[in-house]
Amino acid sequence: MSVNAVTNLEVKSHNSPDETRHPDKTALDLVTVGDYTIGRLTFEPGWTWADCIKPVVGTDSCQLSHVGFCVSGKLDVETNDGGRISISAGDSYTIPPGHNAWVVGDQPFQGVEFVSGAEFAKALSD
Repeated sequence: MSVNAVTNLEVKSHNSPDETRHPDKTALDLVTVGDYTIGRLTFEPGWTWADCIKPVVGTDSCQLSHVGFCVSGKLDVETNDGGRISISAGDSYTIPPGHNAWVVGDQPFQGVEFVSGAEFAKALSD
């Protein structure tokens, strides 16, 4: 396991993010502290990766790795090889590249992403 060393004391609020992205049914607020970009995300009911993010990035499935924590709501994720998980409030998760995801139910999915925020919902040409 690799160890990441933090060398500076720093704080930033997601209430005043460095960057925001708003694809369909998506809100992503990004802050960068030290060498880390952390994303606070909200997916509205009816959100699917295929409908809301695929048009932005242009790949057949999400090609990012995710490490995150679910604050509220529920998200189902299915990998290209058929693996499937459900993520709910209080869950920490990892998701490898090659997957699709969708919000389950009538509540937004809200989470914090620690790995993929800098690239999520960003066109490949950006």
